Order: sequence, then C-alpha cells, then structure tokens
Amino acid sequence: MKKIQAVRGMNDLLPGDSALWQYVESVATDILHRYGYQEIRFPIVESTELFKRSIGEVTDIVEKEMYTFEDRNGDSLTLRPEGTACCVRACEEHGLLYNQTQRLWYLGPMFRHERPQKGRYRQFHQIGVETFGMEGPDIDAEILLISSRILRELGISESVTLQINSLGDAPSRAAFKEALVAYLQQHHDRLDEDSKRRLETNPLRILDSKNADTQALLDGAPVLLDYLDAASKAHFEELQQLLSAAGIAFQVNSRLVRGLDYYGKTAFEWVTDKLGAQATVCAGGRYDGLVEQLGGKSCPAVGFGIGLERIVLLLQELQQVPEGLDQQADIYLIAAGEASVRQAAVQYAEKLRDELPFLRVLTHCGGGSIKSQMKKADKSGADVALILAEDEVASGTVVVKYLRLDEPQQTLTQAEAIEFLQSMD
Repeated sequence: MKKIQAVRGMNDLLPGDSALWQYVESVATDILHRYGYQEIRFPIVESTELFKRSIGEVTDIVEKEMYTFEDRNGDSLTLRPEGTACCVRACEEHGLLYNQTQRLWYLGPMFRHERPQKGRYRQFHQIGVETFGMEGPDIDAEILLISSRILRELGISESVTLQINSLGDAPSRAAFKEALVAYLQQHHDRLDEDSKRRLETNPLRILDSKNADTQALLDGAPVLLDYLDAASKAHFEELQQLLSAAGIAFQVNSRLVRGLDYYGKTAFEWVTDKLGAQATVCAGGRYDGLVEQLGGKSCPAVGFGIGLERIVLLLQELQQVPEGLDQQADIYLIAAGEASVRQAAVQYAEKLRDELPFLRVLTHCGGGSIKSQMKKADKSGADVALILAEDEVASGTVVVKYLRLDEPQQTLTQAEAIEFLQSMD
C-alpha cells in the first residue's frame, strides 16, 4: 500500500526543529508583551468575499493563489492567505474599533497556492501585528521599532535592511498610476509578459517586478514620491525623523509597493541578501481605508507580518541558533530496579517538579540496565542524572551524577538533592 505523504508545500515541523521555532516565537511575543500589545485569535477559514474585498480581485493572491472551496451549504470559503483582513473582520464584528485604539498581535499558519521553494511554502507561518485608531506617524514608528527590536534580539539585525516608502492617499496613487501607465505603454514591447498583464490589471505591481530588463526600464519611470499629497508627504517626513531620532537606519525605496490593494501611505520591508530570491523577512504598512472598505466606520490602521520560516532559515544561515535548544531535559531520573523502585521514582520525580518548576525533569520509562539508561540520559542533553536503585529507595537517598562536568558523583538524601539542584536555576 502506498504511503500517504504531506501535501506538497505543506511541511511537518519535527521535534528536532520545534525548539528553534519556539525560541523565535517566544522572543517576538515577549517583546510584544513588553510594548503592551495583546493577542487575538481568529479562524483559519473565512468567507471568500472577505479577501476579494480587502486584498483586491485583480491581485495575484485572489486570482491564482487562494485555497477556495464550497462547503456543504454552498458557501464559498477560503483558507486565510494573510491575517490583516481577518483581524479587521474580527475587530469590527466584536465592536473593538469605533472610538477605540487597539494594539494586537497573532500567530499562526497562512495558505497560498504558490510554487514551493526555499523560504516560500503553501502553508507558511506568520507573526502579525495590527494597530487601530491611531493616525499619526508615531504609531508607524512604534511598530517599526518593535520589528527592529525583534530582529536585534534574535541576533540578525546586521543582516537585514529596512526599506520604506509612502504610497500616498488614493487620489495621489491614481495620478501616479496614470503617469506610470502612460510611460510604460510607450515601452510596451520591452515589458516582460507578466508586467504586460499587470499593466492592464494592477500596474503598481510592475514596480516590484523581478525581471532585470523591466527594472532597467523603470529607471526612467515616474516616481511615486513626486505625486504624494501634502498630508502623506508630511506624514512620511515625520516618520523618517522619528526613525532617525530612535537610531533606526533605513533606505527610502520609491519602488517599494505591497502586493495587497489596501495599503496607503507608509509601506516598508525588512530585506536580506542571505536567502536568495526570498529576500523579505518582515513587511507591512498603513491601511487606513480597509475598515471602511469592509463595512465599518473609517479607522486608521497600520501593521506588519513576520515570516517565521524565513526568520528560521536566516538564523540557520547566519549560524545564530542558540546552543542547547535541542536539550530535552535538565535532570534525567533513572529507576534501576523492580516495581517498588519505579513507584518511588515516579513519586520523587513529581516532588522534583513541585520543588524545582524551573527545571525539566525527564523520568526514564521502560526499564533496562543502568548502563542503557545512562546512554539515554546522556542523549537527552540533561546536565545531571539522578539514580534510584533499591538501596537508595531503602535509605531515602539518591545518587547525583554529573553528565557534562568532570566531577565525582555523590550520594545525598532526597531532600539534600533538591537543595543542591536549586543552584541549577
């Protein structure tokens, strides 16, 4: 019988890798907690209409990449391809937006039917940050400071660059789009096929083309920053001042656009040259019109998403993975004997967990000789093995054996051993 395998582009996360993911997630969520952000959770499946109305029907995501299906009631549902629209829907549905401010974060899988490659998968994971009700550039600066701190505390800030741009308001984007289309139509024969298609549907996305000839052509194209309305220009200038004052280095990239229609004013990406084509590890921007677009009252908003797969790949590429993440236990309790010894080991292990909650206690199960149990203790990565045999059970003692240090083993009372292990904190 043929074995069933995972769906292409949707990967298992095995125990040997999960500790690194937990490390990245804990660093990011701890920082968000320190900034006063709260977690929100929403479904993986949403109404298809949510993404058509928010992302845009002529975007690549909606046209080609969404996992969409009809349920038994005939309703069109979609596995979420991104989190911002879901967050807006949840906040609006539960009355969290009108005349309120919110600082929120979420964590979980997203789904897009793309060609799988390193750093780009059909099921991928993001930490998302969304803020609502604040229209000044100070909140834009705050979320950029958060993203910067996450990258810095992970030890990868030297290998990423912040690029920022302003997309202006809707009228200024429309004026720029008209000028850009007029310019590109004069050079239609020099465009790659994908850009020719986008010229009719979503011309701003041509600015993000990976085709070298198209990029060369864009050198003479109109520049979006020249078309900014006064309010957007002032917003962007103050944002740059705030970032400079906070010591955040950045580059202004006038070709930077986002792949989702709802962005306006601030747009940004943290990019790296260490991961080949998948250069963006964190990206976001301002989407002041999205709440109203989805049926709510006008509400300013700005946020970002961090791609966890790419952060993990970058940590591995830079050899910035902290040591000891694969360590399974701090203490390995060996039970060398029959039923009475195993019973005593279970009881003592629970006492250790009560008294030493900061340490991981792994109890040997399944029997075997002391030699075979010691091998498993060593493999667990534990620093200390505690050995209980019949003599120790009878005398209320335990043997403490170092696994990583060249120190003699010692026999202590079980209470003394707990006091001794306090120092491992």
